[in-house]
Amino acid sequence: MTVTYSSKVANATFFGFHQLLLRWKGSIYKLLYREFILFALLYTVLSVVYRIVLSEDQKRLFEKLSMYCDKYAEQIPVTFVLGFYVTLVVNRWWNQFVNLPWPDRLMFHISSCVQGKDEYGRLLRRTLVRYVNLTSLLIFRSVSTAVCKRFPTMDHVVEAGFMTPEERKVFENIRSPHLKYWIPVVWFSNLASKARQEGRIQDSIDLQNILNEMNRFRTWCATLFGYNWVGVPLVYTQVVTLAVYTFFFACLIGRQFLDHTRGYQGHDLDLYVPIFTLLQFFFYCGWLKVAEQLINPFGDDDDDFEANWIIDRNLQVSLLAVDEMHMNMPHMTKDIYWNDCDARPPYTLAAADYCIPSFLGSTTDMGSGIKFSGSCTVLGRVRRLLSVQEPPDLRPPRPIFKRHSSDATGSFFPDVRY
Repeated sequence: MTVTYSSKVANATFFGFHQLLLRWKGSIYKLLYREFILFALLYTVLSVVYRIVLSEDQKRLFEKLSMYCDKYAEQIPVTFVLGFYVTLVVNRWWNQFVNLPWPDRLMFHISSCVQGKDEYGRLLRRTLVRYVNLTSLLIFRSVSTAVCKRFPTMDHVVEAGFMTPEERKVFENIRSPHLKYWIPVVWFSNLASKARQEGRIQDSIDLQNILNEMNRFRTWCATLFGYNWVGVPLVYTQVVTLAVYTFFFACLIGRQFLDHTRGYQGHDLDLYVPIFTLLQFFFYCGWLKVAEQLINPFGDDDDDFEANWIIDRNLQVSLLAVDEMHMNMPHMTKDIYWNDCDARPPYTLAAADYCIPSFLGSTTDMGSGIKFSGSCTVLGRVRRLLSVQEPPDLRPPRPIFKRHSSDATGSFFPDVRY
């Protein structure tokens, strides 16, 4: 389920994100606490063994091993590899959201272009949008574990009303080794062409628009299927995961607090708790967990897409648009600004600060401070060179602005003088 917190960050305030840090659902704490506890436990066990169990000779050997691991662990490019990986995964996650199939454009065209308020016209429109929703359902069943759990077999699809028993027989009789989500698209195209022949769609352009929107809808479905088929290369995921886990395995030994009496460089203090190492684990492994959660947004994680909700919403909205709302519109009346040339909706007291004057350009206030001189223009230079003087009566009027005494708002009106 997608965790929404947009209303909490609508305004930037002092320490405004502190409320988000205390949330559990969808948080990094919920995602990482098991690995964090395991890392802290392993570090504590090694620290106790070093301080209590090992002999003096064994302590010297452990100290050499610790300094060796600390020296070479920094050569693992964790930040570089992890940063590129997370950027790739986030872009991929957002592109999948952008390509989610929504039937809104199609249902608008069907409702307005497929005519007939009789029972057959109603059946025609509802069948068209049902094929649209069936197409998206077949795609979601193949990419989303949540949808597959809800509709595990075609019997469940028929029982839910997306497909009739007769259509299921036709669907299963079509032999194809590939995913057959395209079959409802063919049914849709054939039925739309039949409606055009019967005069239910009155113009060929309307038919073309409907088919173009269906092709766009099919493209969204195919894009989701493509993302599910071709994922991030496994070798890239393995490299990133091994880099992070290897780095922190080396930190278990290399970040131990050694005997400060031995004079080892960088081991002057013995704090027992590696605060910054734990923070580093929290950030790097949290980064990796973010990529692990977003690499497939059609699972059961907190921030995965609600595919089942999308199916419910699309079916309900599309059937309403093409059936009950077909040619059903409110009576036209004159709006409240019928005789008002300056239409301005009112503001509440809470929104009064948002009433601002219109922006007229960044150079609006420059005109009052600029003086023009004819001698500085190109035309003035040409006149001086040719010694040509313009007759006084041919000069254009120059507007001079002065304050009107009867205007209480302080507006300026032009007073043209020659």
